[in-house]
Formats: sequence, C-alpha cells, structure tokens
Amino acid sequence: MSEWIDVAGADELPSGACRIVDADGTRIAVFNVDGEYCAIEDVCTHDGGDLASGCLDGDVIVCPRHGARFSLRTGEALSAPAYEATSSFPVRIEAGIVQVRDDRWD
Repeated sequence: MSEWIDVAGADELPSGACRIVDADGTRIAVFNVDGEYCAIEDVCTHDGGDLASGCLDGDVIVCPRHGARFSLRTGEALSAPAYEATSSFPVRIEAGIVQVRDDRWD
C-alpha cells in the first residue's frame, strides 16, 4: 500500500490554491476547490505538459499550452485536444494536514 504524503497545512492551502508534491517520481497537483481538496497528476494527456500552471474555472483546470480542460475531481478530459483522463488521487485531512497518495499500484 502506498504512503500518504504531506502536502500542506489545511490553513496553508486556501480556496483556489494549488500545491505540487512528488510521489515517487509522479508530480501530483493538489487543489483546494471551495474547501474540497482534489488531486490529479500534473500532466496533460494531450502533450505531456504541466496542468497546475493553467487557469482554474471552478472545479476544472485549463491546460496552459493548448486549452484542454480536465475535471479536478475525476481527472476526466473534458475538451479537445485531450481525450484521455489524467490520473486522480485520494486526498485526506489528517491532524490538520492535507495528505495525498498515489494508490494506482495498491
């Protein structure tokens, strides 16, 4: 089973903010969407670029390179030019700390 990784104190990640963590070589972007924490792999499935530097539109991230849109809750690709989802990850709050883990190989 994969380990939980500390991201930030819950009070250090305000609504609309994002933090990147490394999980054994996988960049995970953790977002606060109006008090709900969501985590996706920080990679656009269209061309491999990062997503976290894109614009937030509610619970959607817009890729800064070509405008593909991804759901922060599920990783689903919502518009071209991306057609494949990016991975999403479980997030929890433990003792006031936002934590994430890469559970794909559990």
